[in-house]
Amino acid sequence: MTYVVTENCIKCKYTDCVDVCPVDCFREGPNFLVIDPDECIDCTLCVAECPAEAIFAEDDVPADQQHCTALNAELAALWKPIIERKDPPADADEWNGKPGKLPLLER
Repeated sequence: MTYVVTENCIKCKYTDCVDVCPVDCFREGPNFLVIDPDECIDCTLCVAECPAEAIFAEDDVPADQQHCTALNAELAALWKPIIERKDPPADADEWNGKPGKLPLLER
């Protein structure tokens, strides 16, 4: 089982999770992070560190976010690893918790 970043990360892109990942499985896009399912070792460390509460075990992804499992795998193959924490976007707190952010995803 792998962990999955869901839509609430879009436009928030907090990187607290990156600091605790022992295998550098996060990949960074313009306004979203994903987890590479081939690299994730299911350590659970990232879940507690995510201020947006956007990371779930694959089996626990909410029903309305199931598409994110395939999205993480797809984008992880395209995006570069992120291995150091960065400052979030200036408006990240304003976007945290807003529903329906998938159309805002920048690939």
